[in-house]
Amino acid sequence: MSDTPPARLDWDVVYPHLLPVTVQPDDTDGMGHTNNVAYLGWLERVAWDHSHKLGMNLERYRALDAGCVVRRHELDYFAPTFAGEELLLGTWIIENDARLTMWRGYQIIRPADRKLVLRGKTLWVCVDMKHGRPRRMPPEFAVYVPAQPVTRG
Repeated sequence: MSDTPPARLDWDVVYPHLLPVTVQPDDTDGMGHTNNVAYLGWLERVAWDHSHKLGMNLERYRALDAGCVVRRHELDYFAPTFAGEELLLGTWIIENDARLTMWRGYQIIRPADRKLVLRGKTLWVCVDMKHGRPRRMPPEFAVYVPAQPVTRG
C-alpha cells in the first residue's frame, strides 16, 4: 500500500506507513468488539511491514546480530470496532536515539467514519540476536528515521 495517506484522515505525522486490515470474527471477544490482543497483533504486523519496507527483515537482523524487542507499550483506545469493519493501521518512528532505543508511534483509524480507534507507541530496545542482551544499534539502523509530525494550528 502507498505511504501517502488519504487527505481526509487525521494522522499525527505527514507520511505514516499504512496497512489496511478487516476485523475478522475471530478478532472479537465475548462482548462482540475487537479484543485488545488483536490490536497488539496488528501493531506488530504493521511494524514489521514498515521494517520490511526499510529493508530490515528478520534475515537482515540475524546477519547484523541485532534486532529489536518491546520494552513498553502505551495504548489509548478511543472507539470499539466490530467484525467486518475496515481499518487502516498507521505507524512511524517517533524517536531513534541511535544507541539502544527507539519509539514507534501508531494510529488505527476507521476510514468509514474517519474515527480514531487507537493511538499508541512502543519503546523498542536493540538486542543481540544470539543472547537477547541489549546492544548498541548497528549503523544500518539509521534507516529508522523519525517521521515529520503534522503541524496543527
